[in-house]
Amino acid sequence: MKQVYFFIIQIILIKVLSLFPDFIERYYSNGLYLYLSKISRLLLGWIPISIGDIAYVVLILLVLRWLFINRIGFFKNWKSNGLTIFGFISMLYLLFHFLWGLNYYRIPLHEKIGIEKEYTKEQLQNLTFKLIAKTNQLQLKIEKEHYKKVVFNYSEQQMYEMAPNGYHNLPKPLSHIQYQHKSIKSSIFSLPLSYMGFGGYLNPFTNEAQVNYLKPKYSSPLTICHEMAHQTGIASESDCNFIGFIAASQNKDVYFQYSAYAFALNYCLYNLEIMEEGSSATYKTYINKGVLENFNENKTFWKHYHSWIDTFFEYIYDSFLKMNQQKDGMESYSKFIGLLINYDLKHEIIHAN
Repeated sequence: MKQVYFFIIQIILIKVLSLFPDFIERYYSNGLYLYLSKISRLLLGWIPISIGDIAYVVLILLVLRWLFINRIGFFKNWKSNGLTIFGFISMLYLLFHFLWGLNYYRIPLHEKIGIEKEYTKEQLQNLTFKLIAKTNQLQLKIEKEHYKKVVFNYSEQQMYEMAPNGYHNLPKPLSHIQYQHKSIKSSIFSLPLSYMGFGGYLNPFTNEAQVNYLKPKYSSPLTICHEMAHQTGIASESDCNFIGFIAASQNKDVYFQYSAYAFALNYCLYNLEIMEEGSSATYKTYINKGVLENFNENKTFWKHYHSWIDTFFEYIYDSFLKMNQQKDGMESYSKFIGLLINYDLKHEIIHAN
């Protein structure tokens, strides 16, 4: 029964720690975690394949092997088998929070940089027009014709090498976010990730940023920068979308900039629809056809893999986020628009040249 008691003690301890975000911020996120993540990325970042993905495969095989060995009389020995499963889950719970998960309970980013999260419809409309102008400008700069979708000729590895440049150029209010020791890799689970509806993920046990290399390449720079934000110790999905946008837009490479602005524009159109169905149609008339082609490319890709599987995993991940201080669940991804609106109002970072 000690496994049960240990697990209960862990849960209570995490709940208590969650009440002290200043403590988490100072001693974990800007203390212990920096050393843990540095060690992980130094040890594994240079290896071209995902060690975390391989570890998951091995773990799944070991679990299946254990179930097969214990299949006879499994329920008869329910107490012994149950305690073994409980102990395994307890160990994963401990490692998850120790290696990365406590970052869910740190001080929210908007509080640290002194901006609000809420916004008005008028502010959303103004940002949408600014993003349309900037995205159109970048699309024309790359493809020269307004009707051509942006095509990336970079390999995944080239984008992984280029991505940290944006983090080196973060503006002063965000300069405390430091990215060192690259560990970005294509996931061997890219096909399952596509069916699950995920563009990438951070392995919390190995601190490797995993990218789904099958999805449309124009969206990859933003995804890479998003997962890199998780590596810096930012857990909130809205905060990572915001930092990912800033990092990609501050990259000197025009393709990274396009990925950032197209991503933010698409989310603005989505948020307009949430406010009033059909309201995004007017704005689309101002968007270059090539940009809309990229949007359709992305929509078609995810529609191709859509099934009950991604619906199921969306529900699971939505519940997981809500259990970890993100009350908006999956909707938290779109909440970064509020951060972007208020940050732009204060620092005026979005403008077409």
